[in-house]
Amino acid sequence: MDKTIKTRDVVKDIKVLDKKAAGLAAVRDIHTKVKEVAERAEAPSQQQRHGADYAQSKIERGARGTTRGARRSGMDGTKKVADAARNAHRAVKDAKQVAANTTKRTIKQGAKGGVKTTAKSIKTAGSTAGKAVKTSKQTAQAGKAAAKATQIATRNAAQAARAASRATAAATKAAVKAILAFVRMAVAAVKSLVSAIAAGGWVAVAVIVVICLVGLIAGSAYGIFFSGGDMGDGNPTLREVVAQIDQEYQAKIDKIKADNPHDEAMITGSSAPWSEVLAVYAVRTTTDATDPADAVTLDEHRQQMLKDIYWSMNTIDFRVEDRAFTEIVAEKQADGTVAEKTQTTTRRTLYITQSAKSTKQMSDAYGFNTSQREMLTEMLSPQFASAWQSVLYGSATGSGGIVKVAASQIGNPGGAPYWSWYGFSGRVEWCACFVSWCADQCGYIKSGAVPKYSYCQTGMEWFQDAGHFQPARSSYTPKPGDIVFFDWEGDGHVDHTGIVEYVKGGELHTIEGNNGDAVRRDSYGINSSNIYGYGILNY
Repeated sequence: MDKTIKTRDVVKDIKVLDKKAAGLAAVRDIHTKVKEVAERAEAPSQQQRHGADYAQSKIERGARGTTRGARRSGMDGTKKVADAARNAHRAVKDAKQVAANTTKRTIKQGAKGGVKTTAKSIKTAGSTAGKAVKTSKQTAQAGKAAAKATQIATRNAAQAARAASRATAAATKAAVKAILAFVRMAVAAVKSLVSAIAAGGWVAVAVIVVICLVGLIAGSAYGIFFSGGDMGDGNPTLREVVAQIDQEYQAKIDKIKADNPHDEAMITGSSAPWSEVLAVYAVRTTTDATDPADAVTLDEHRQQMLKDIYWSMNTIDFRVEDRAFTEIVAEKQADGTVAEKTQTTTRRTLYITQSAKSTKQMSDAYGFNTSQREMLTEMLSPQFASAWQSVLYGSATGSGGIVKVAASQIGNPGGAPYWSWYGFSGRVEWCACFVSWCADQCGYIKSGAVPKYSYCQTGMEWFQDAGHFQPARSSYTPKPGDIVFFDWEGDGHVDHTGIVEYVKGGELHTIEGNNGDAVRRDSYGINSSNIYGYGILNY
């Protein structure tokens, strides 16, 4: 009987030991998991052994982070700490539960060995739990330090963001005004765009529209293509500012002539084309690293910037020389006969020289980088020719080329470069010679778009015969580059000719040779009785 009971007890003890071993294994597993969780709570890249070192590193990293990064870092650190604490708490709870179950079973069986083993299990579990709690406390401390660091970083970043927001408030307000102005300008530009598309320039126009719609808001230089009309902001239009600067240029030439008495004046050279001046202005204004501004509005500051660039590109020099001329004159004798004699006279000649800098020279002067130079080159490429014409003359059709050439000669007196080019050895009425010279500079005479004429009536009849003449006061609206013919006497015989620059507000604006014996701008009512008609360039 005793033997049976002893055997049964041994079997039960073995089972109890098996269960105790399983419990110990479970405790060891929990301990391992707790340790892994605690180790993972530290940043792998830090390799710090102590929570204080890790917290210090976290502070330094958090101070350099952005607001979002700091917040994310804080959230991640806090989450890791919370997970570690929950795992540690669960480990302690599981260990106690295993120990309690093991103790209960061992007491019930009455095995002393089981009680001893259970005590060891409890001790082991308690030690494991204690280590887990200690580790989780260290992790919690590190997490608190990290959380504090991220809070500081978040607060600093938020303050910086608020400061930046205040600093850009004025710029944002200005940008909004520019955008609203652009919208008004874009609507006003639709007519010109439609005309350009009808003339075959739809590819370039489409490119401009896309670039301006996207790029102007960001201060793109291409916004200059929509700045020709009234922006409704109380500032003058681009064409008005251009005309004002042209008048200042002419006034300088007139002052030189007035301040320097002379018998004859000769002007050589030409001014820079306005498309080049405006392209340099647009690139420099919108890409200025220290003070960027849009190229659409023309407040006083921008007007002055444009004037400064213009006078940096254009210079006027002069000199006065006395020249001795020997000439043969006819002199009536006392007996009524005429005799020739040689006499020497002195003439004072005023030489005025116009000089223009190229866009490359201006790029060098302003220190343009590669990107700015490429933008400048692109804006002056042929695909944007109709856009420049629209900005400067209000129409995307017509010949901006001949207008550009004519404008470069404004102020030139006497007509010598034009009538001598035509073939005359002495001065003649040279308005037609001037128109022909400008056309020749564009290659229009060679191509047959414009005749070479020195007599106004002949030029008008050529256009009539070619079927490219439009009478005045008809439904036709003259375009930049058209050749205008005048009839001062109203007798059907034309007396004067010039080049149409643009039409605005019922006024025809022209550039004419031999207007007061100089190349000048002039304007007439579109329905003036002095205008006979227009020759349309066949190009």
